Amino acid sequence: MAYMYILKCDDGSYFTGSTKNLERRLWQHQNGLGANYTKKHLPVKLVYAEEYQRIDDAFYREKQVQGWGHKKKEALISQNYIELHKFSECQNESHSRGFDSAQPPDFETI
Repeated sequence: MAYMYILKCDDGSYFTGSTKNLERRLWQHQNGLGANYTKKHLPVKLVYAEEYQRIDDAFYREKQVQGWGHKKKEALISQNYIELHKFSECQNESHSRGFDSAQPPDFETI
C-alpha cells in the first residue's frame, strides 16, 4: 500500500506528502526527522490520507494536491465536495467571458 497524506502544522499550514509506510512517516515528521518544512513547524497532526496500490499513484496525487490553495485543501480534508468543486473552477476574470473576450477589440483573423 501507498499513501498520500496531509499534515496540519502548528502554525495552521498544511504539508502534503506520500509514503509507503504512513505510520513510520508520521512518526518521523512528529519527531523532527521528516521534511525540513515540518521540522520547522512542529507539532504536526495527520488530518487526511488516501490509500493507493502503487507509490507512483500516491506521489502523483501528492504533487496535484501540493499545488492547491489552503481553502481547497481544507475542503478535501473535510470532504466538502461542493466547496472542493467550487475551488477547482477557474477563478480568473476571463473564465466567465469566454476565449474571444481575451482578444483585443481590433483583433482580426488573417
